[in-house]
Amino acid sequence: MGKVISTPLLFQSKLLCFSLFYLFTSLFLALYTSLSQSKCLFRSSPFDPIQAPLFVYPPSYGEHKYAIPTHRSTCTSPVFFSDYWVVLKEIQDFCKNSSLVSPVLKYMQGHADSFGGNFSTQKRISYFDHENTSVEVPCGFLKNFPINKYDRAAMEKCNGVVVLSAIFNDHDKIRQPRGLGSKTQDTACFFIFVDDVTLQGLHHHKLISNKSGEYKIGVWRIVRVLSKYLYENPAMNGVIPKYLVHRLFPNSKFSIWIDAKLQLMVDPLLLIHTLVVSENVDMAISKHPYYVHTMEEAMATARWKKWLDVDALKTQMETYCDNGLQPWSPKKLPYPSGTTALIQSCSVHI
Repeated sequence: MGKVISTPLLFQSKLLCFSLFYLFTSLFLALYTSLSQSKCLFRSSPFDPIQAPLFVYPPSYGEHKYAIPTHRSTCTSPVFFSDYWVVLKEIQDFCKNSSLVSPVLKYMQGHADSFGGNFSTQKRISYFDHENTSVEVPCGFLKNFPINKYDRAAMEKCNGVVVLSAIFNDHDKIRQPRGLGSKTQDTACFFIFVDDVTLQGLHHHKLISNKSGEYKIGVWRIVRVLSKYLYENPAMNGVIPKYLVHRLFPNSKFSIWIDAKLQLMVDPLLLIHTLVVSENVDMAISKHPYYVHTMEEAMATARWKKWLDVDALKTQMETYCDNGLQPWSPKKLPYPSGTTALIQSCSVHI
């Protein structure tokens, strides 16, 4: 008779074997998730070139009290992102082949007493219907925007995607973007505008050197703005790059504004492709995380003392209402909010 080989009792139970397999698989996935930079078990493409953080801050440069936390992982985002390499090539081809033969606005130049020229609301509205391309539009810069020539030259060279932010009066923290692809910085440039008060804070934490006239922290190029030549209120100076991107970066094709309270968690090329290019729209605006109506944001601005002149803020809101501002309602959909405090716009500049 042949020799009988018996299977150990431990492996005779199929349920036990399945349980052991499930246990070891769960332990492996838990370990992988804890060690992974992206914290994602599965991605649409496992070969997306996601990088580790590009800059490490000193412990003294902590999170600002006005930071808005996020509780959603990028891998649980409801937004579907296409493959990184397909997006990269499509946007690069678009930037390369885009032409400037379409009518280009002509902007009014001058030496006014104020940066914006103090035009009345009715006068500004008269320029909205722009059929005559020979008419010059009063779009800011009626007073010089005080930045150095090196920064200005770098801004003019940005001919693809520009990601920009601003911190005035040292109100927020510079936050490095996460999830950048390995080729993104060849197509996108990152600029953040600061005033002297913010610059002194960066010097204090030894993030920049006093000996250099050009500053860079991680992916961000730091642009110093001599705000004493603009508005007395730092908040007013901070919105200049926010709304005049097309003039500060005349050769860029797309732009993304990141409020300094936020951290960019998705590659900017993926954002632009998903929210603008694929949808064939000119602009995408994020929903405010807390407020629905503009008046709510105005009250929060006064409460945080971000705008010290409350009477001026009240006048601004009254002006908005006089020009037709209405409380948000479902009738305004697909716009989910009436406030533009935290805008993440992707604008085509062609």
